[in-house]
Amino acid sequence: MMKKIISSLLISILFILTAVAQKPMDKFEIQVDGLGCPFCAYGLEKKFKEFKGIKQVQIEIQTGDFKFEYPSEKQLTMDAIVNQVKKAGYTPKTAKIIRSNGGVEALEVPLKSNTDSDQLVTEIVNVKGNCQMCKARIESAALATKGVDKAIWDVETKMLEVAFDRKQISVKKIAKNIALAGHDAAKITAPKEVYEALPVCCYYNNPNLKTH
Repeated sequence: MMKKIISSLLISILFILTAVAQKPMDKFEIQVDGLGCPFCAYGLEKKFKEFKGIKQVQIEIQTGDFKFEYPSEKQLTMDAIVNQVKKAGYTPKTAKIIRSNGGVEALEVPLKSNTDSDQLVTEIVNVKGNCQMCKARIESAALATKGVDKAIWDVETKMLEVAFDRKQISVKKIAKNIALAGHDAAKITAPKEVYEALPVCCYYNNPNLKTH
């Protein structure tokens, strides 16, 4: 009888200690544009592991859904997770934080337009790259250029269709910004140090060497 009582007490103490040890966790749900392969998912996860204490990481490559948990006490902000996605080379489309206290924060990244539709022209530009990760990076670099209204890069043809306000920007400037992101564009070469910092799957000149 005494052994059963001691055993029950030990189980209860263990349960209490386990409950105390489990810190409240916030849940994060992000939809990421540009995931195309397991290496892409690995790169995203690796970047987020810079946040010490991240748990329950789940990435669905086909849909771009990215989920994880993080200790509530660290108060990870919406701006921080959006910026981390961008640092990993992707574009966040939507993001939601479910706080441990029941609070919910949501964000939908808007498609901004800073162009005059009457002045829009469309050009086709050759841009070097390999994969869906490249596609996200190239299109993001183009769209971040003031005056660009649309940018669609084709993985197979290596051609970028870009619509822009000719009064605000030129093809040369757009290509320069893409090159600064690591991709040769319209005969403008990406800086060597930027190219070498790309993930291995994005090496479009020599997939085996970190050389330009």
